[in-house]
Parts: sequence; structure tokens; C-alpha cells
Amino acid sequence: MKMEKPEYHIFVCASFRAGGDPKGVCNKKGATDLLPYIENEILDRGLNAQITSTGCMKACDHGPVMVVYPMGHWYGGVESEDTVDEILDALEDGEVVDNLLIA
Repeated sequence: MKMEKPEYHIFVCASFRAGGDPKGVCNKKGATDLLPYIENEILDRGLNAQITSTGCMKACDHGPVMVVYPMGHWYGGVESEDTVDEILDALEDGEVVDNLLIA
């Protein structure tokens, strides 16, 4: 069975480091707690997107971090469901949330 590639791929930093140690900022600020919410929002909105939690993305000063491909938008300060909604709303509208972008 061939897997269809999603239109969008959303990465959420889970801060996991060598040895499986969840030490980083994103994990401590609850990034992994947002994963089920993001997954449900993707389904509810009918977005053709896949979500993946990652190891440390080396952007700890901006954590929690979410990256959206294929655009390559790196968002920082993704600490709440409201922030996730703001990013997904922009994604649906083909826009960017400038105030959350990591330069």
C-alpha cells in the first residue's frame, strides 16, 4: 500500500535528547501536551497534514517550537491551544503569523 504524502507536515519540538532524556525547554513548557489537541484540530479542520514530535530543534530560546512544511515556517512561543489555533487558521488562509515567526 502506497502512503499519500500530506500537503503539510507539522513538527513539534518535544526536546528529546540523546538517551531519550526529555530535558529541554519545549518539553518543560508542555509542547507534548499540545500534540493531541493539534492532531484533533487537523482532523476537525480537514487539513491534509501530518504531525510529528521531534528531538531538540536547537531553538530553546523560542520554545515551544512548531515548524510547518513545506513552507518552512518556524514558530516560537507555541504555549497554548489559542496559539495553535492562530497558526492553523493562518495555514488554512495561506498566511503567516508574523509575531510568532522565529527569524
